[in-house]
Amino acid sequence: MAKYFDVHPENPQRRTISGVADSIRSGALIAYPTDSCFALGCQLGNREGLARIRQIRELDDKHHFTLVCQNFAQLGQFVHVDNDVFRAIKASTPGAYTFILKATSEVPRQLQHPKKKTVGVRIPDHLVTQALLEELGEPLLSSTLLLPGEEEPMTQGWEIKERLDHVVDAVVDSGDCGTRPTTVIDFSTGEAEIVRRGAGDTSRFE
Repeated sequence: MAKYFDVHPENPQRRTISGVADSIRSGALIAYPTDSCFALGCQLGNREGLARIRQIRELDDKHHFTLVCQNFAQLGQFVHVDNDVFRAIKASTPGAYTFILKATSEVPRQLQHPKKKTVGVRIPDHLVTQALLEELGEPLLSSTLLLPGEEEPMTQGWEIKERLDHVVDAVVDSGDCGTRPTTVIDFSTGEAEIVRRGAGDTSRFE
């Protein structure tokens, strides 16, 4: 049965956020809100958590997982970013964008695209997510909470708790989320390629 963490959207309670972070460090798979929609998340090195995300979403090995980072300093540890790409990403973050880039050796091999050796990264513009990332001190391994056969993600924490009670370990609820996932931009070749049009404006990448 999943734990339920009710978090204030504008003033996240430090004790509650600390409890969520402790759960993640203990191996928990969580459902949590972002500036686009709810996501599934676990600790970076949590192989079981990764396998559970694949199972819940029915993902193959070519799916790009995302490292949700607190800031650029953290993001730069996990992907290679040249100056031109840095400026383009900097102008769009924090925000509802996921960027696909070449992974550094800090990224576990099982998270990388098997052929391209790439990984998704993002810096969310969401107070609760940012508070959690600060408390955790490392990125969250994440994937959009979009269930197989469904066109839109769930928007309410209570609904996620009800439907996924036995497949996730915790649900973080700070109010309704959006239904549009992030806009995905692939910079792995040095040029911007729009992979998915979502919540983030694509005009600067066209």
